[in-house]
Amino acid sequence: MRNIAITFSISVLLVLCAFNPVGVKSYKIDKIVIDPGHGGKDPGTHGSMSKEKDVALGIALELGRIIKDNLPDVQIEFTRKDDSFPELNERADVANKLEADLFISIHANWVANPSVHGTETYVMGVEKLDENFKVVSRENSVILLEEDHEQKYDGFDPNSPESYILFSLYQSAYQENSLLLAQNIEDQMKTRVGRRSRGVRPAPFLVLRKTSMPSVLFEVGYLSNEKEEKDLNDRLNQVYIASGIYRAFRDYKQELESMN
Repeated sequence: MRNIAITFSISVLLVLCAFNPVGVKSYKIDKIVIDPGHGGKDPGTHGSMSKEKDVALGIALELGRIIKDNLPDVQIEFTRKDDSFPELNERADVANKLEADLFISIHANWVANPSVHGTETYVMGVEKLDENFKVVSRENSVILLEEDHEQKYDGFDPNSPESYILFSLYQSAYQENSLLLAQNIEDQMKTRVGRRSRGVRPAPFLVLRKTSMPSVLFEVGYLSNEKEEKDLNDRLNQVYIASGIYRAFRDYKQELESMN
């Protein structure tokens, strides 16, 4: 029995040594892809004085600048840095080929009711599709501007609710971390940037479905609201919004890396 006990003890020690943190590679979040929505021939939605593609690009470039200034070790890639038109699958490919740790897509919103305003952050999901269908179909309809889109997206129709049934298969392992970042962004918008937060929402966006890492789609506000459109086109307000996204990313990075 004594020999058995000694053998067991040695086995336990060997197992513990195998999981020694010294031999484990620390988890780092040091590669991020920033995706300014739309671009080129696709203006996105628009208000009375501006287009979504321009608002998204301005805030995205500011976000990249702020991250670079404050976290120089983080590698930043953009899906576009000018008025070009990368296709949705190309945007996801940038992140997947880089093996990025995070994907943030930036957009602006529009509704018929001009009083609606505020920010929303979306993660991949199909719950409450009826509530979000208008914004989902509008953002996904960009594929209709792409050549051979039926072949590229396997006959997917962005305007058909039935096409979204298979999206339930993409409720991936990344959802928990995506939700964490999304909530950080909305908290920053509400408590630090001073914008109205409309919360975190699930939605089946194609660009989120195709990314192989935690990813969010951030709607910075409504171009259909006159005051908010002016705010979103103000250079200083764009810096404030980008700073809020940066702080949300910084806190997310610190929280996950502290688990090492």
